[in-house]
Amino acid sequence: MFIATIVVSALLATLLVFSAIGKLRKDPAQLKVMQTVGFPADKLWLLATAEAAGAAGLLFGLLWWPLGVAAAIGVILYFIGAVGSHLRVRDPATNAAIPLVLAIAALTLRLATT
Repeated sequence: MFIATIVVSALLATLLVFSAIGKLRKDPAQLKVMQTVGFPADKLWLLATAEAAGAAGLLFGLLWWPLGVAAAIGVILYFIGAVGSHLRVRDPATNAAIPLVLAIAALTLRLATT
């Protein structure tokens, strides 16, 4: 089961890193999404920082389980906020819901392998 934990955590961490890089580079597709949900473009670095911290926590959490659990909880809360932001403006929340499900899986697997 620990192999599944590694796979899910690494997949989610990779997704978070690419998303953070896109925000820092002001990727036009991400800027459009942020504009749709009403998030200010000059504050994207905050989201990128949270995503990078989540990715690091998930990966280092494979070595020390409390960090992995804390990181997964943080990522879950981050994506609950993202889903809520999309739903608030009646925008499909699919792009935020998929990582939310992955984060829930990462937490469940990390707890199962403590």
